[in-house]
Amino acid sequence: MTALAAVPATDRRQVRLAPRGLTWAVLRLHRTALYLWAAGLMAVTAGLVWAYILREAALADMGACGLPGSSLSDCSTIQTITADDTYREIMEMIAPGITFVMVPVAAWAGGALIGRELESGTARLAWTQSVTPMRWLAAKLAVPALLLTAGITWAVLLNNWALANGNRIPTNDWYHPTTYASTGPVAVAYVLAGLALGALAGLVTRKALPAAGVAFAATLVFYIVLTQYRPSLWPADTVTGPTALNLPPDAAALEHGAVTTTGEHVGNNFACVGSDSAADVRNCMERSGLTDFWATYHPRSHFWPLHLVETGIVLAVAALATATAFWLLRRRTA
Repeated sequence: MTALAAVPATDRRQVRLAPRGLTWAVLRLHRTALYLWAAGLMAVTAGLVWAYILREAALADMGACGLPGSSLSDCSTIQTITADDTYREIMEMIAPGITFVMVPVAAWAGGALIGRELESGTARLAWTQSVTPMRWLAAKLAVPALLLTAGITWAVLLNNWALANGNRIPTNDWYHPTTYASTGPVAVAYVLAGLALGALAGLVTRKALPAAGVAFAATLVFYIVLTQYRPSLWPADTVTGPTALNLPPDAAALEHGAVTTTGEHVGNNFACVGSDSAADVRNCMERSGLTDFWATYHPRSHFWPLHLVETGIVLAVAALATATAFWLLRRRTA
């Protein structure tokens, strides 16, 4: 009793604030993954801070540009000549890292977080130590979910900070898959979905290696499928006339075509686009039975609607996978 009374109040407060119970067990058991996660975040932070410092140099020689055939210099030519290669390489390397971190997270969740403990029997041992299976799984998911959400949110915010004035910076366009996913909340949603799908794979297979492989494949396929259907998540804009032949440089063009005399929209018809003058274009259109041109595209203003719809879908999948994992565990341990 004397020894306990002699402990300073600050020390007792630190003990109360330190992680305990299942939280401490998860952190300690998976400390290697925690160290790797912290090291990865530090590397991303250092890279993006360096890119921010180089950004002004990358912008210094960038002039006004446009599409080929316009009165302005071709954007791709200017970017090739004047872009700061180091800046572009850093940004184009970090964006895929933020985007695809969900895949190793899923493999780790399936193999190490859940599958290995079920295979080795340590999970059942924990359940005999006054820890219910539901509480065990909740801790297994809650602790990494909190750390992953905080880390990816930090990386996305820092990435956007380094990409400020992005409409003039020579990197991938906003609709490029990795640039798109690494600059908004969908990055966090994909990581949480990877965690949930990995946990579900671990509970289904109950073996480390099969669970890691299934989780890896399932998460990657899920991302690829949703990326394929991404343009359909929000209504695209359709324009006709000269605007259809000169879309904004930052537009995500989906389809071009021509309108026939019957009013039919024919896709990928550029029969008269290469004509030299407006009169040549009109004559060509009359000979070809065309009356106008059309184009369907996503303007840059659709970034947030597309992002929010996709984020909602991914979070719904994550919630469904999590609920299924709890249902499966309850059924097996009832």
